[in-house]
Amino acid sequence: MNKGKRRFLKAMGAASFTAPLVTACSSLPAPPVADNGLAVITADAVQITVDERKARVARAQQLMQAHDLDALVLEPGSAMSYFSGIQWWRSERLTAVVIPAVGEIGVITPFFEQPSVRESMAFGDDVRTWHEHESPFDKAREFLADRGLQTGRIGLEETVRYFVADGLTKALPGFELAAATAVTRGCRMYKSVAELRLMRIASEVTLQAYAHVHAQISAGMTGSDIKALMNTAQTQLGGARAWSLVLVGPASAYPHGTAQQKAVAKGDIVLMDCGCSVHGYQSDISRTFVFGAPSTRQRQVWEQVRQGQEIAFAAAVPGAPAGSVDDAVRTWYESLGYGPGYKTPGLSHRTGHGIGMDGHEPVNFVQGEKTRLAPGMCFSNEPGIYDFDEFGVRLEDCLYITPGGPAWFTVPPDDLDAPLGTMGPVI
Repeated sequence: MNKGKRRFLKAMGAASFTAPLVTACSSLPAPPVADNGLAVITADAVQITVDERKARVARAQQLMQAHDLDALVLEPGSAMSYFSGIQWWRSERLTAVVIPAVGEIGVITPFFEQPSVRESMAFGDDVRTWHEHESPFDKAREFLADRGLQTGRIGLEETVRYFVADGLTKALPGFELAAATAVTRGCRMYKSVAELRLMRIASEVTLQAYAHVHAQISAGMTGSDIKALMNTAQTQLGGARAWSLVLVGPASAYPHGTAQQKAVAKGDIVLMDCGCSVHGYQSDISRTFVFGAPSTRQRQVWEQVRQGQEIAFAAAVPGAPAGSVDDAVRTWYESLGYGPGYKTPGLSHRTGHGIGMDGHEPVNFVQGEKTRLAPGMCFSNEPGIYDFDEFGVRLEDCLYITPGGPAWFTVPPDDLDAPLGTMGPVI
């Protein structure tokens, strides 16, 4: 790396990992306000610290030793970012993080990518580079040998691609490959206070965007029009990688919509499922409302879904199997004549999914899931009701488990006539 780039990284990149600089940002000029009145609300969001990432690695190493794994291999994605801070993408050229059960982590990356990879590397200095005519898997063998490993078991994070597993198998005949799910889930499923706070801020961005967009919806708009408004609003409020799903009228009967577009008209259901990220942590909130006056049937189903959320929330207590949350909702819906099971009219998908750095993470509120709920686990709560011949209603708010029970990131609305909701307790 040249001296000029080192000076630049020292002056600018280090701010991502130094608490005093984050605090100092409060003295900077306020973010500009957009023409529509929206302004960034994420400027004070505190990124995950180097110390927390190091603690994650230490926890992973404890779990690796408990599960007889000698090393853990991560490809670019949320797991790599979670442990190392490295923000990278997947291609045919392998960049990987290797965490040994004992010792410092290492990074394997193409020679010409090294300076860029180092920009987001939170800690560590063992970077093994390979040239285009070389094999990255030979570098993995060299790294492990330098950690005193000639044989053993290598754990693969669950999204590692086949060509990586195949390359490791051929380059490391003395090693056995195994799933590292117990390690990665054992760390990532249980969020720290810092993680929960980032998820709450992301949720606040999305909820404020809903309030802004809901007031602007008018007859003749399509789902694409509303989606554009929502993505823009989330971005202007400081959310990254904003996304939105907007289903109008009959399309709301299908959880992920159809290819058909319908313009908003009086009496139409509008179902929105939206989110963003803040420093890598996700929000996921769904709202359903009616443009104009709701029918008796629309109001009835909306209130049933809202009650379904409360039943799920009450069931999400520490020690309960995650699947029991889904069971509780489905039992009540069946008492109303829906289902049975996943049949429609009724709840055709799981009651909720895990969430964190990824919008969908293990484990889920789904039938048969035996993992027991514990403090720090985070889930969506979205027990929708769908009738393929009529319409669908989905309300989705995320929750986290505390020692005393579940808590909301965002509190669901209680009235179809005021369909936005409020923020949950400060973390």
